[in-house]
Amino acid sequence: MATQYSLAHLTVLGCPPPEMTYIAARAGYDFVSIRPILMGLQGEPDYALADNPTMMKQTRKALADTGVKLHDIELARIYDDMHPSKYLPAMEVAAELGGRAVLSSIWTQNLEYAIEMFGQVCDLAKSFGLTVDLEYVPIAGVRSLAGAVEVLRAVNRDNAGLMVDTHHFQRAGDRVEALDGLPQGWFHFAHLCDAPAEIPTDRAELVRIMREGRLYLGEGGIDVASILKHMPEMVYSIELPNLAYVREMGYAEHAFRCLETTRAYVKAKVDGRHLAGCIS
Repeated sequence: MATQYSLAHLTVLGCPPPEMTYIAARAGYDFVSIRPILMGLQGEPDYALADNPTMMKQTRKALADTGVKLHDIELARIYDDMHPSKYLPAMEVAAELGGRAVLSSIWTQNLEYAIEMFGQVCDLAKSFGLTVDLEYVPIAGVRSLAGAVEVLRAVNRDNAGLMVDTHHFQRAGDRVEALDGLPQGWFHFAHLCDAPAEIPTDRAELVRIMREGRLYLGEGGIDVASILKHMPEMVYSIELPNLAYVREMGYAEHAFRCLETTRAYVKAKVDGRHLAGCIS
C-alpha cells in the first residue's frame, strides 16, 4: 500500500476546516488532521465545530465532496485541574466525521495525576472508536520519548498510542535506537517536518520555530529518515508551520510543497526500510 499523508492543521492554521479540506484535496493528501479543540492561545482561531453547526455542516460537505478523510483531531491536553469530559464534544465531532484518533499531550508536572487523566481520556475516546495518541513536546510536562513510554506503559489502555513528531524527537535529544522494541500497536501516525540542526537554547526561539519556522524535509538538519526507519509504516501527518513561506506563496501552495517535498524525501530515503526492532 502506498504511504498515506494527512495535512495537519498547524501547517495551515489560518484556514478553517472546510477550506483546509479543499486545499488538501487539490494538493493530493489522503487525510486532514483538524483542530476543533481550543487551546486558549492568544490569536488562536476558533474551529470548535461542536459549537458551530454551520462550519460543521461545511466541513462534512467538504469531506464528502473531495473524498479526503478525517484522520485525527487535536489537542486534548492534560493539565492541572482539568476535566476529561470537556473533550467529549470534540470526540463526538471526530466520530461523526469518520476520524480515527485524538492527539494528546501532557502539560502538568504531576505524573501520577497525568497518568490518571490520560487514562480517562482514553476511556472516553474508546466509546467512539478513537485512539488517543500521546505526543511529547520539549516544552511540556512530558517532553521526551522515555517520558511518553513511561506514561503509556502505566496507562496500559488498548486504544492508547504514541505520536512521534520529528521536530520534537530531535529537540528532545532522543536517539532512534530508543524506538526499537516498542509495540507496533502504539504507532498510528507521525508528524513530519524538518528544522535547523542547531537546537535553540532560548525557549522563545524554540517555540517560534516550533510554531512558525519549520522546514520542508531535506531543508534542515533533522535525520528524519533514520527516525522513520525505526518505526513501522503508518500515516504521515505533515505538521510544517512556516509563516514566511505562507506569506510568500499562500496556504494552498505551501500545503502542496509540503506534500511534494515529503513524498520525494520518503521515496528517496525511507521506502524499502528495514525495521530495526519494533515488536508486535
